[in-house]
Amino acid sequence: MRYTGINHLAMATADMDATIRFWRDLLGLRLVAGLGRPGYRHYFLEISPTDMLAFFEWPSVEPIAPKDHGVPVKGPFAFDHLSIGVRDRNDLWDVKDRLEAAGFWVSEVIDHGFIFSVYSFDPNNIAIEFSCPVPGVDISSHPIMADRHPSATAQEGAEPQPGHWPAPTPTPPVERRIYPGEGRELVLVEDE
Repeated sequence: MRYTGINHLAMATADMDATIRFWRDLLGLRLVAGLGRPGYRHYFLEISPTDMLAFFEWPSVEPIAPKDHGVPVKGPFAFDHLSIGVRDRNDLWDVKDRLEAAGFWVSEVIDHGFIFSVYSFDPNNIAIEFSCPVPGVDISSHPIMADRHPSATAQEGAEPQPGHWPAPTPTPPVERRIYPGEGRELVLVEDE
């Protein structure tokens, strides 16, 4: 398998217009697709050529309670924050300046050793981080485990370890079917 990135992260908003204004108009993500019908919208914003951020508009959804990035919680929980990569420190400062000019809280630039980051929240209180690489540091090429007490599985190393899951049985080509779903209207041309 070859992964290409995050195709899209899907989140929810009750106010698609405020969400578009923030992500498209303030932060510069292109609005590349929109699906909709009464009571339903699903819009996609382009982060990079292979990565998108998507929002469902659900009229009854409420913004989540603000929660500081990375602070542990108790009870059911699935998502802490979204980090979007930017090219370099100049882009990071541009994001910080734009957020501050628009009246959004934004942290100072934080040096994590391998990335520089700023933190903020979107209009839905989704915790967001913007990060750029520290010049000369490449943990992708040179993985580092700095945890003094790593889990047993982490001690096995960076590369996928075989033998822990059953081997898949490939689906024969004659049985490979793709079923229609939401979004086909983006590419289908209807007869007029």
